[in-house]
Amino acid sequence: MRVSIPSQLIAYTDGATRVEAEGATVAAILDDLDRRYPGLKFRVVDEQDRIRRHMRIFVGDTEAKHVDVPLSNAAELLIFGALSGG
Repeated sequence: MRVSIPSQLIAYTDGATRVEAEGATVAAILDDLDRRYPGLKFRVVDEQDRIRRHMRIFVGDTEAKHVDVPLSNAAELLIFGALSGG
């Protein structure tokens, strides 16, 4: 599956903004990414495998609220860093 990586995480992927990963759920994709790019998963989910408040994950055009979301027929998983400021 193609995974879109946000700019704040490309240091983990040697500058790549799109990478390939395998898995049947969002959690499995993140595990595969972490094997290939150590440390990336911890920036996306916390110690309880909850998606961090400042991160968003989309499976196709549907936002994943939890990492146990199945990937079925989706062609792409998108990871976004939410913007904040004042």
